[in-house]
Amino acid sequence: MNLKVPHTPNMYRANIKLGQEVDIVLKKDQRTGKRTRGKVQFILTSAAFHSRGIKVSLDTRQVGRVQEIID
Repeated sequence: MNLKVPHTPNMYRANIKLGQEVDIVLKKDQRTGKRTRGKVQFILTSAAFHSRGIKVSLDTRQVGRVQEIID
């Protein structure tokens, strides 16, 4: 079964900027989907697109995939 996922802005590296406020899902929270909010310090995904969200490191040193761009 091949499910098509709608492409959203959080899947494109070009839409993520340093210092931008985002909601991410940490690895430990993937099952529950609990989100953590913070400012992007580093963009860790080198590809232009990622289907599960671009991986970033927040200014709090937490790492996860962007679920929503706040600003």
